[in-house]
Amino acid sequence: MSEHDGRSAGPPGEYEALRARLRAMEAAAEQIGTRLDENATCEELAGFLFRNLCDAVAVDLRAEDGGLDRVAVAGAVGLLATRAEKSPSVRALDGGHPLSEWVVASGGTRVHLVSVPLLAHDRVYGAVLAVRAHGGFSDHEAATLHFTARLAAVHLGHAREMAATEDTAMNLQRALVSEPGRPHPNLEMASRYLPVGTRALVGGDWFETVRLHFGRTLLVVGDVMGHGLDAAVDMNAYRSTLRDVASTDLAPHRVLRQLDALVAEDPARRPATCLLVRVDPTRGVADFASAGHLPPAVFGEDSTAVLVDVPVGPPLGTGVGGYEGMTRRITPEETLLMFTDGLVERRGEDIDVSLARLAGLRLPVGETVEEMVDAVVAALDARHAEDDVAVLAARVRPRRP
Repeated sequence: MSEHDGRSAGPPGEYEALRARLRAMEAAAEQIGTRLDENATCEELAGFLFRNLCDAVAVDLRAEDGGLDRVAVAGAVGLLATRAEKSPSVRALDGGHPLSEWVVASGGTRVHLVSVPLLAHDRVYGAVLAVRAHGGFSDHEAATLHFTARLAAVHLGHAREMAATEDTAMNLQRALVSEPGRPHPNLEMASRYLPVGTRALVGGDWFETVRLHFGRTLLVVGDVMGHGLDAAVDMNAYRSTLRDVASTDLAPHRVLRQLDALVAEDPARRPATCLLVRVDPTRGVADFASAGHLPPAVFGEDSTAVLVDVPVGPPLGTGVGGYEGMTRRITPEETLLMFTDGLVERRGEDIDVSLARLAGLRLPVGETVEEMVDAVVAALDARHAEDDVAVLAARVRPRRP
């Protein structure tokens, strides 16, 4: 470097410290905030600081009541049990600046402690507490603490924004996939909607009940192809159209014919599968019709299941038609279970094998409809399914003498 280029060479040790700081910041950017999850971000922050800067780390988040919850620790946890007049994390939050001081830790060990607020966009999410048993923190190390705390705070903000978005999406889905509304009093009902994975997104799985004349109820489970908001919009359109058609009190297979013809008029509408079951508690019969949907299961008094062999027509929206109906007796000792494919399907597995798993379940005898649905969901590990899951179950109430 020329002496006349206007720049100072500076102490070699200072350059080396600066390079080390930059390398630490690059590593922090790669290792902190890898998932849009609040607790995971805190754990990554604690782990990074322990591996690179200190002997023990704690991350505290501000609770709804204004206090602090410790959500992540790393290293020699015993060093975190400091005896001080005021919590270092609280003092960091109060002042908005890092604190550095010698304190006495449990066991009589003197440690050096730094507490930095988790601050981003003028919002304080909590504080990170870093402890060393021997020696203090250099200016460059303190700057790295500041950087990692701010980096984590930015990711915490993103995680909370994502959580709020997911809550909104889930509330929308629950509004669209409503609980059974007004089934006949002689019918016990239970339902579940489980979004795929840990991220709640609106989709096309749905169920519905339509109260008909003469004490009958039409039970519906459907699945619009695809995911996301577009599938949810189409799903709601299918439900609205189905209610209108079902109000004419047609047989289930004729409801599907009418629905298919109406939907086929809109080329932008996504195809959907659909299963209809019209239950007549007074006569003890159920009429079935399917548009490309998986068959329902009926659990008997001994809680063993059989699959109902319903004739399967094409999915709705093709305009092809060709739906057929079938009738089966149903008793108060039997429970009808309707579901979308997410309940049973597993990647790389033949659907017959998946359905056989459901049919092979042996559930506890004497359970309520709600308990039976919970048992099926648990037995098939539906909360970790690879697709959204919608389940609708019904049982005829015994007639009073």
